[in-house]
Amino acid sequence: MTDGEQGELFPDASLPDELVGYRGPAACQIAGITYRQLDYWARTKLVAPSIRTAHGSGSQRLYSFKDILVLKIVKRLLDTGVSLQNIRVAVEHLRERGVRDLAKVTLFSDGTTVYECTSPEEIVDLLQGGQGVFGIAVSGAMQEISGTIHEFPAERADGGVVETVRPDELTQRRNARRTG
Repeated sequence: MTDGEQGELFPDASLPDELVGYRGPAACQIAGITYRQLDYWARTKLVAPSIRTAHGSGSQRLYSFKDILVLKIVKRLLDTGVSLQNIRVAVEHLRERGVRDLAKVTLFSDGTTVYECTSPEEIVDLLQGGQGVFGIAVSGAMQEISGTIHEFPAERADGGVVETVRPDELTQRRNARRTG
């Protein structure tokens, strides 16, 4: 790793499995959105579950780690006043990237347009325009999700057993503080 280069967010073995997902209620809690938002975004294909879609009454959608990350980013963009139309354009760009690529992206917005920056030079160029912008570091959202996602039950799309990951010491302390 060179100076100024960020380490990888997921070591090779801990990269989220494409078959492991989370049901709608868990996805809502992890991303900080309401079930109504989740349902609307799935029906309008803003953020559809990539592992399993709902097929009729009683079936459960299954959201991947990447889906939940995009849900969290959409929520942050909405909270800052970006229109759903502009968010749809940003989400299309995010869908084209893998999880590792997303960790290198910072999204900026002036409240109207969403800009994707992947290097310090792009950020400087954007800021030199003099326009007020806010930024969302995708890697920060990934770390937030990574810290809480293990508290929720996961499912495998193929019906297999999900190996539970033992929480780290910091997570155990946080949980103890909350309950005790």
